[in-house]
Amino acid sequence: MIQQLIQKIQKTKAPVCVGLDPMLNYIPEHILRESFQKFGETLEGAADGIWNFNREIIDHTWDLIPCVKPQIAMYEQFGLEGLKIYEKTVRYCQEKGLLVIGDAKRGDIGSTSAAYATAHLGKIKVGSNLCTAFNTDFLTVNPYLGTDGIKPFVDVCRAEDKGLFVLVKTSNPSSGEFQDRKIDGTPLYELVADKVVEWGADCMSGEYSNVGAVVGATYPEMSAILRKRMPHTYFLVPGYGAQGATAEDLKPCFNQDGLGAIVNSSRGIIAAYKQEKYAMFGPENFAEASRQAVIDMAKDINSVL
Repeated sequence: MIQQLIQKIQKTKAPVCVGLDPMLNYIPEHILRESFQKFGETLEGAADGIWNFNREIIDHTWDLIPCVKPQIAMYEQFGLEGLKIYEKTVRYCQEKGLLVIGDAKRGDIGSTSAAYATAHLGKIKVGSNLCTAFNTDFLTVNPYLGTDGIKPFVDVCRAEDKGLFVLVKTSNPSSGEFQDRKIDGTPLYELVADKVVEWGADCMSGEYSNVGAVVGATYPEMSAILRKRMPHTYFLVPGYGAQGATAEDLKPCFNQDGLGAIVNSSRGIIAAYKQEKYAMFGPENFAEASRQAVIDMAKDINSVL
């Protein structure tokens, strides 16, 4: 699966992932108004508004990018109606030829992780049929429970040619409370990185493993350490744009060949029309603003590679 991502990055010349993380306050009034007229100010109405918002952004950006990353929590907050839109969004993106990184950060004891892996990446036998649920191409996972919690995901990735991105050094301000703590002199995030390399050794696909790492762009000095420690691990990189990281901060995440990382931007793209830089598009043309934001982001990243 990682080779498919690399090929799409090379084709688009854009190591850019659009985070489809919609909040109601990102959605222009005219879209919400139409959905509320159909379904009322209900969970169904909110979910319909999110779907119409997502579809417009996908339609205006799919040809520029290799992948998207819907954050499942943004859909779960609307209950079953939201999860229906999550699944609908995943399938629509795949129909457009995009790879989908399901951002669910799952991880639990073995049997529960196996169920999560089946739900998001694998197949389940129902009677005589093999069925898929969310069927994303990649999934973010939490390594806190250790090998017991990760192995079921790796097993499904091997069987189905899917991919993972394991949390290693996250972009949020308090990440260091645990991740930077030293154990026998070594920061925890480096020890997790070593386990990710170990877990990914049996999932190699060319130069890179199907087991990748989440490495925040907000800590470039740590990204540089991890890049050396994980030369064959692909990085999913949050933190660019709205969280403060610049293109220069991204540079340590990449290898000398210009590969090795895919950079996510969520509200910086999907809510671009709210930024002063893109205000000329206005709410009615929010998707055109998102398209321009993708073009600008790709140009910005490529300028430092």
